[in-house]
Amino acid sequence: MSCDLLPTDAPGPHYQGDVRDVLDYPWDLMIAHPPCTDLSVSGARHFKAKQLAGRQQASVAFFMMLAKLDIPRIAIENPICIMSSLYRKPDQVIQPWMFGHGETKATCLWLKGLPKLVPTDIVEGREQRVHKMPPSVDRWKLRSTTYKGVAEAMGAQWGK
Repeated sequence: MSCDLLPTDAPGPHYQGDVRDVLDYPWDLMIAHPPCTDLSVSGARHFKAKQLAGRQQASVAFFMMLAKLDIPRIAIENPICIMSSLYRKPDQVIQPWMFGHGETKATCLWLKGLPKLVPTDIVEGREQRVHKMPPSVDRWKLRSTTYKGVAEAMGAQWGK
């Protein structure tokens, strides 16, 4: 399993490399988005193959490494996944429509030292656009993109 951070889609400073290389810095806040490919229940039909290949175990270990870090404020984001039973239930489940985007995509947040996110802009619509995306080379990345309204709420509410 790769622990490399993806290139940024926005301008500005961005570390790109193995995240484990910078985890011992004196961070006061970490918002982690670990890969969900081998954890998400939307891929449950492939769990057996992922387990046999050791991919699921590696993803669980990576998630748990992040959860156990000595950082005072931590948020770990992932879709509905096996971590709810292997680790613990998430502290909060949010939807894009709670933050200005008329879509559904249940997103779990495991929190340490942080309050639950307060919705900023509840909208109508509630389309399953992410779920219905057609196959493509970059479908995995498009499906895992954090919505701007959610990121802005995290920054505004947790970044103080």
